[in-house]
Amino acid sequence: MSQDCIFCRIVRGEIPSRKVYEDDDILAFHDINPATPVHFLIIPKVHVETLYDADLKHQAVLGKLLGMAGELARSQGLDDGFRTVINTGRIGRQEVYHLHLHVLGGPEPLRIGLPVA
Repeated sequence: MSQDCIFCRIVRGEIPSRKVYEDDDILAFHDINPATPVHFLIIPKVHVETLYDADLKHQAVLGKLLGMAGELARSQGLDDGFRTVINTGRIGRQEVYHLHLHVLGGPEPLRIGLPVA
């Protein structure tokens, strides 16, 4: 884990979050600046800065991020679909350099613009 990374600090419990789910490998929590009525993030607990930095040694945790997305979305009331976004690097509009998956949805149509985080 990175000492200065805000998501690593959330994983360590130094910064509070509204948790959706947690296990030994991943943490899901509500976005503090939601772009849709339901907007939460799923992160690996291990610090991986970007999708560029992920490789096959991260295969299990990356699979878990995607594998849990549907179950967690349904747990938050997203029974009619949702959107997933992984922003990567500066051009990909990544603001927090800890790999994370956005899960977005809700009763209103999704915005056309991609969330930044």
